[in-house]
Amino acid sequence: MKEITSIIHAYNQAQQQGQQTALATVVHVQGSSYRQPGARMLITQDGQLTGAISGGCLEGDALRKALLVMARQQPMLVTYDTTDEDDAKLGVGLGCEGIIHIMIEPIDAQQPHNPIELLKAITAQRQKAVLTVLFALNDRKAIQPGTCLLQMENGTVLGNTRYHGLLPDIKTVFEEQLSVIKPYAGYTAFLQYIPPAVSLVIIGAGNDAIPLTQMAQIMGWQITVADGRRGYATRERFPAAHQLFFTKPEQVVEQVVIDDQTVFVLMTHNYNYDLKVLKQLIARKLRYIGMLGPRKKLLRMMEELQVNELPNLYSPVGLNIGAESAEEIALAIMAEIKAVISARNGQFLRNSTDTIHPRQNQLYEHHHSGSGGFHAPR
Repeated sequence: MKEITSIIHAYNQAQQQGQQTALATVVHVQGSSYRQPGARMLITQDGQLTGAISGGCLEGDALRKALLVMARQQPMLVTYDTTDEDDAKLGVGLGCEGIIHIMIEPIDAQQPHNPIELLKAITAQRQKAVLTVLFALNDRKAIQPGTCLLQMENGTVLGNTRYHGLLPDIKTVFEEQLSVIKPYAGYTAFLQYIPPAVSLVIIGAGNDAIPLTQMAQIMGWQITVADGRRGYATRERFPAAHQLFFTKPEQVVEQVVIDDQTVFVLMTHNYNYDLKVLKQLIARKLRYIGMLGPRKKLLRMMEELQVNELPNLYSPVGLNIGAESAEEIALAIMAEIKAVISARNGQFLRNSTDTIHPRQNQLYEHHHSGSGGFHAPR
């Protein structure tokens, strides 16, 4: 979500300056790639880039293609292939042994449902969304519809009504909360599942909570800080926080909007305050609750709360990276939250036998059988 909000900000600035813009979106990857489908980059007429579609190797050529797209005012599908000698001549040097397909679209500010306006609709309210990009994978010279349809969790549909036939597939994407790539009406459809940003609720406004909010801000997370001590949860101490609460522990949860992207970290250094907040949280279906403190604190709380296990409670909090300082502990906590939300185990990548990202090489595996597509990473 941070990339999307940065792109919107850059687009608004370009509009104020009267500059043309284009949006590049990774729509399909075969083999290995630094970025996966859904990665985006805004290109302005004067060559400013916001976001990323690779580790830096594709951006230069994508800029040249984007300037052509702006001039022609027609979307273009660009393919980069490490096995293609022409790509090597361009100096792309992917180094990832993959084929990356990128949709580059001109942004017409007069069109009410242009790609940027659809991205703005996603960020305007805290809802899950599915954004559709259509492209002709086997014929780059064909008409490329591009970013054409958005459906929000509340049922709102924006975009070209011509593609409403995708709505049943979009419903499935919402149900499974996974993006999908599949054939549709002679095109390939990338149906991207976009959840709201992570909502991080920090219980405790001590000095060690400050670097945690700073790191969460870098990630583009929504941040709430609550504390029962007057003068701690203040704007001066936590300028990155979206919400600040001076509150009793019994009133914390009722003041926070909780969804499946909401996580809590308890770090008040006050046993009774943490206990009272935890008592409210165990009844909620939260994916992650982190609590600062030793294991004996956790065992004592579980005994008082009369619970045998709390699988969504992580205490001592954070990944085991040898953290000592407040900044290092914040890093360990952020990494643990990210691992939990991504359903990963936080191990060293060099020790993993799996690929970093799920492969998409079997895109047309079900095409001739008439069944659906396959799941791509979120």
